[in-house]
Amino acid sequence: MPVGPFPARSPAPWAELNKVTEVCGADAIFKEGERSEGPLDLGAAVKSGDLSTAPREVDLLIVGGGLSGAVIAERCSKELGFTSLIIDKRDHIGGNCYDYVTPHGIRASKYGAHLFHTNHERVWDYITQFSEWMPYDHRVRGRVPDVDGVEQIVPIPPVQETVNALFKENITTEAEMQAWYDKQRVKPPTGEATNGEEAALSRVGPLLYDKIFKHYTKKQWDKYPEELDASVLLRLPCRTNTDERYFGDTFQALPVRGYTRIFENMLLRDPNISVRVNVDYFAEREAGRLPKYKMLVYTGPIDSYFSQAGMPKLEYRSLHFEETYIEEPDQGFYQEAMVVNYPSADVPFTRIVEYKHVANQTEAVKKGEVKGSLIAKETSSDVGEPYYPVPNTQNQELYERYRILAEKESEVCFVGRLASYKYFNMDQAILNALEIYDSLKETGKLQPKRRPEDFGPGDGPK
Repeated sequence: MPVGPFPARSPAPWAELNKVTEVCGADAIFKEGERSEGPLDLGAAVKSGDLSTAPREVDLLIVGGGLSGAVIAERCSKELGFTSLIIDKRDHIGGNCYDYVTPHGIRASKYGAHLFHTNHERVWDYITQFSEWMPYDHRVRGRVPDVDGVEQIVPIPPVQETVNALFKENITTEAEMQAWYDKQRVKPPTGEATNGEEAALSRVGPLLYDKIFKHYTKKQWDKYPEELDASVLLRLPCRTNTDERYFGDTFQALPVRGYTRIFENMLLRDPNISVRVNVDYFAEREAGRLPKYKMLVYTGPIDSYFSQAGMPKLEYRSLHFEETYIEEPDQGFYQEAMVVNYPSADVPFTRIVEYKHVANQTEAVKKGEVKGSLIAKETSSDVGEPYYPVPNTQNQELYERYRILAEKESEVCFVGRLASYKYFNMDQAILNALEIYDSLKETGKLQPKRRPEDFGPGDGPK
């Protein structure tokens, strides 16, 4: 039965590749004596949804309290003295990064597990101003039937152990693993992959493709790989070594007191920044209740902003989370690791997240005082809040039409995952916002320095 928590650090030599080696960074709120482990109470005025108590004139009106909006507000305040009003239709700050402490005392993420990783030293230096961080090497397990139909718990992305367990191999060296891949791989008929299936087969071959990637992709996107752009599966990791880390980035860490604390430090102690949650931008605009502003920073879906244009809606995927509290699982844990993927076609959900494994859990969890455990089964859907753009030619062509409209809005800055129709990792979202701020300093205007696709692929659904 599972014994936890799953180790936060990867075995040597792989852990040594992470430049985060100890707790680092600054948490000003904690330093000032705040010891609560959950999100701070935002106060009645912030939560009221009533803009009549907010400033009537600001430099920036920011729609969305996630990473993009928070970074721009913080930078513009600290360096330029700009005032901002951040509004969000949800009842909290932090966007999809928002985490909280459940009544049972477990730190959990409202919108699915978030794992911070980056190769950008600028991003790392910036984000460590707003939280203490602990080193963490994220590793994923998959529950996958082997060639005999017996379920195995294996590392994902596939490594030597994965192939050995599923296909009864005895690979022990990188050369043997490379030779196995070379025998498996299928070259695209035209020489270059034209869709996701051709890309996957050229990367991992038919055995791993069928066991791990084909049906998982269908569950995530409601499209088989052959219906998706080749770019989606061309980035499938093909590891020949024993490195089980999900990410290979230089800096990998967890915020010691959760992701919400980052936003609290960025926004709540700054007199130039006001926040109102439970506010629908479009309803307030229609009612004429928005404050005067010099620039609008919009982080919502770009097709919603231009809903009056009569164009088709962009296609998004959403996530549904079925949470269950297990009263007293054997030895305190439900499963072997924080994230266990279920790539087989006969299981409707994609993965189960068990938050109790996470290294930045509450003190009560660390002390063994919480006997139960919270699990969340994730299912992808086309109904619900938009999470992921669907990458295919039709959607990209439609987004280009929206982008042309956006470029004509001289007093609006469209920024972030939904406004750019691009899945940004957390570090990419931060870097994009920092570069937009750079543009303001250099040109006097908030505008992107590069196109969203120039940031490279994000992790997307995991």
